Amino acid sequence: MNVYIRPIALAESPQSEEGEAIRLGGGLVYASRFALIVREGGKVLSRQRLGVAELPRAISALPDALGQEASIQWDNLRRVHAPLTCGARMIRLDQPQIMGILNVTPDSFSDGGKFLDKPDAALDHAHAMLAAGAGIIDVGGESTRPGAAAVWEGDEIKRVVPVIERLAASGAAISIDSRRSTVIEAALAAGAHIVNDVSAMRHDQRTAEIIARSGAPVVLMHAPGDAGDLHADGEYADVVLDVFDALRERRDAALSAGIMREKILLDPGIGFGKCLAENLMLINALPLFHALGQPILFGASRKRLIGALSNEVPSHQRMAGSVMLAIKAMDAGCQIVRVHDVAETVQALHVWRGLRDAALTDFGQLP
Repeated sequence: MNVYIRPIALAESPQSEEGEAIRLGGGLVYASRFALIVREGGKVLSRQRLGVAELPRAISALPDALGQEASIQWDNLRRVHAPLTCGARMIRLDQPQIMGILNVTPDSFSDGGKFLDKPDAALDHAHAMLAAGAGIIDVGGESTRPGAAAVWEGDEIKRVVPVIERLAASGAAISIDSRRSTVIEAALAAGAHIVNDVSAMRHDQRTAEIIARSGAPVVLMHAPGDAGDLHADGEYADVVLDVFDALRERRDAALSAGIMREKILLDPGIGFGKCLAENLMLINALPLFHALGQPILFGASRKRLIGALSNEVPSHQRMAGSVMLAIKAMDAGCQIVRVHDVAETVQALHVWRGLRDAALTDFGQLP
């Protein structure tokens, strides 16, 4: 049997619930009610709706193993995350950070070919994203869209390393978006600080060793498929709880490989082996993933689900939908939001932050 604590009611501030709310993931989002779910073999056996004061008693009534796991999740929901160290920069995780996407590929679904073999254009774009407020630049040399051709690791290295070297010289915080150990190793040597692995270290057995040895933070993303096709085999009894279980397994595998707890981030993998309905279910359930005790990275920028909900608009016309999903991720307490449209998302973040600050300082009128 497995247990899950899913936040189902969010609050603007703890005082709006007279203290009956917890701070999710050390950020600016608060939860006041929760679903305590028990399931076995893919079937939900029980679901209780509980407030902050009621939940500890309900946890103590669970059988020993379930009660222990639920207690861990309850602590994880309130875990405060230390900043990420990226060279001389510290990326704070007590408020959302924007990760700007830099694809040095010929075939990425949104901007493929714009920056391939054009290092000056790539760097200009990266610096524009940094000036607009991106905290991290995510450099990728392989498209992971459905049906994309595999890339030889030598070509991938040639695409990303020159850009990373020049970005590192400017003092930027950089992540390498790759699932190949040789590319990851070369990128870290060139100055990358974070590894963003869409295969959650399943594609290459050497990856975990390299990351553990380097001490770099790693993003583990959920994808249902094997190393050959990450989008395959997307069959779920309950997509939300199945993805939760899969990410828990990859988190534990990373810990067993010697990667430090504070260096692990998790990504539910929007768009990877999920249909439209499943993607929407995951997005609505984002607060649950704080129960895994790791910072959450969210990436849905310009993805297919936006087109599916918007009369099939092409990827370059999906900015408004992308910003909407970014705000949804901020509302759920996600620590990092990965986007193409940095300036627009940062503006939305500033307004979002202003509303959060106002809610925290508005104590209301006493009766």
